[in-house]
Amino acid sequence: MKPVLLEARDLARHYAIRTGWFSGTKTLKAVENASFTLEPGRTLAVVGESGCGKSTLARLVTMIEPPTRGSLWIDGTDVAKADDETRRKLRPVVQMVFQNPYASLNPRKKVGTILEEPLEINTKLRAAERSERARSMMARVGLRPEHYSRYPHMFSGGQRQRIAIARALMLHPRIVVADEPVSALDVSIRAQVLNLMMDLQKEFELAYMFISHDLSVVRHIADEVMVMYLGRPVERGARDLIFEDARHPYTRALLASTPKVGARKPGEKRFRIHGELPSPLNPPPGCAFHRRCPYATEICQRVQPESRPVAGRLVECHHAEQVGQ
Repeated sequence: MKPVLLEARDLARHYAIRTGWFSGTKTLKAVENASFTLEPGRTLAVVGESGCGKSTLARLVTMIEPPTRGSLWIDGTDVAKADDETRRKLRPVVQMVFQNPYASLNPRKKVGTILEEPLEINTKLRAAERSERARSMMARVGLRPEHYSRYPHMFSGGQRQRIAIARALMLHPRIVVADEPVSALDVSIRAQVLNLMMDLQKEFELAYMFISHDLSVVRHIADEVMVMYLGRPVERGARDLIFEDARHPYTRALLASTPKVGARKPGEKRFRIHGELPSPLNPPPGCAFHRRCPYATEICQRVQPESRPVAGRLVECHHAEQVGQ
């Protein structure tokens, strides 16, 4: 059994939002009750609609923001309770690849400088050693030696994302958080970047937290899937379990909205969501999904379901057994 690199327990992140000059503030629960683990060489995909808390969760895992509640164990240390110096030492363990390769690279710096910068800040390597490491990482991600002295604007989107991936790996992290890393790329080169990430994962035994709204991409790369709705993980389990036998109505709706090639299975129903995503500042009582859910009953309107094991996965739904019928 592989060691756990990261473990989140009941992780939450809340923000106090001023709603007007005289009406005071409200609490926005961007992430609530998130529990999961990351292991070497495996990928946890986090999926859901825009505004569900995916990117906030990424900021918590990368220690950009502290959690409001819960614990976040990275390499045996609870960073939620750690001091600034401890978090600073742990940051090289977790690195991030951002969504937009056009905005995440400094246009005034050459590629070599961009790649060497993490080493210059976090290590005592000499200039020649930093250059050697940068050139070696460039080769690993499919960039040529002459690219070392070029500026980001001279590259395509796919090449820029390769540079961003190389930069994230310069400190040899054990965990990489990838926030929609291929959504800004042309469809024709998405598979190339995904395959590169999977090859690097095998080479370095990386643990990925892969954030995406594209379920076809998730099915290709994920080992485990966590579905979020209005800040809460509503279903988490092995990829094949989630895709073949989802037990939360929201997960089923997401899967139904994914384009499919070929005919549907006999008796397969087209599951649709009706209505808009509720405001996170004013969520409905009980289950936040009940106003859009065809399985909702009176208990769903009153009682927030707890995360519980159902058919090999964790799910927040009072009627998970019925959903599976």
